[in-house]
Amino acid sequence: MRIIEKLIVHCSATPQFKEFDVEDITEWHVSGNGWSDCGYHYVITLDGTIQEGRPVSKIGAHVAGHNRRSIGVCYIGGMDRAMKEWIDTRTPEQKESLEKLLKDLKEKHPEAIVYGHNDFTDKKVCPCFNAKEEYKYISDGIR
Repeated sequence: MRIIEKLIVHCSATPQFKEFDVEDITEWHVSGNGWSDCGYHYVITLDGTIQEGRPVSKIGAHVAGHNRRSIGVCYIGGMDRAMKEWIDTRTPEQKESLEKLLKDLKEKHPEAIVYGHNDFTDKKVCPCFNAKEEYKYISDGIR
């Protein structure tokens, strides 16, 4: 069992309201990046469906230097329709599912803190909102 210290939220950097899923991301990561699997452990689709990507038992490929002790969660979206601006495109269903998933993961990994990808680099806007602040109450262990 891996020790998990970080729950890291991402966006897929895809256009608002455009449907993608874990199979699409896996294809991008395997064919495009040459990785062995989807870099994220979970993907949340526009309708709030939580899909499993890379098994949690395996180290992800989602934040350079922080994969070993983290779980990567990605919601579909993050860009405006024209793909010119980074924006928080989470649907109400995605927000609900993301919160539920993070709470469930925190219960399984009580020492874990919620972060956004952008907490680890100034070169990324992803996930287009302040995940660390928004989910601080989860990190603090408050249900």
